[in-house]
Parts: sequence; C-alpha cells; structure tokens
Amino acid sequence: MSLQEQFTQAQADSKNLSERPDNMTLLKIYGLFKQGSAGDATGDRPGMTDFVGRAKFDAWAGLKGTTQEAAMQQYIDLITSLKD
Repeated sequence: MSLQEQFTQAQADSKNLSERPDNMTLLKIYGLFKQGSAGDATGDRPGMTDFVGRAKFDAWAGLKGTTQEAAMQQYIDLITSLKD
C-alpha cells in the first residue's frame, strides 16, 4: 500500500477509535493531518477569542518545515498506536 493510501486508511481509522484521545493528542492528530495533507500552515492565526481555532492553528504551525511525507507517516504511526 502506498503512503497516500495508508494515510487515507488512517484517516478513516481515526473516526473509529475505541476511546476518545485526550485534547493534546487530538491537537497532535489535527496538526499532523493538516501538515500531511496541506503542507506548512497558511493564513492568519485566529483571534484571541477563538480558543479552539487558535490551538488547532498552533498545533499545525508547530510542524512547519516537516515534509508532507514525514507528517503522513507520523500521523499513520500515531493512529495505529491509538488503535491498539
């Protein structure tokens, strides 16, 4: 299976985890997914009153410089570890 196919499968698997991950893990999942699918963070950082949007943007922006392939592999590995 190609990396893209594994990434797509991990995305589907993430919706069927046996228990909900903690918030920090959810932010890591989000950041890795965005980095793997779209590359480095773009756009403006959300405002001070948008706590969730700001946390998500920061999780994604924190991965700046990580290649899309590396982010995809880290995402796959993280989702696989959460399935066990």
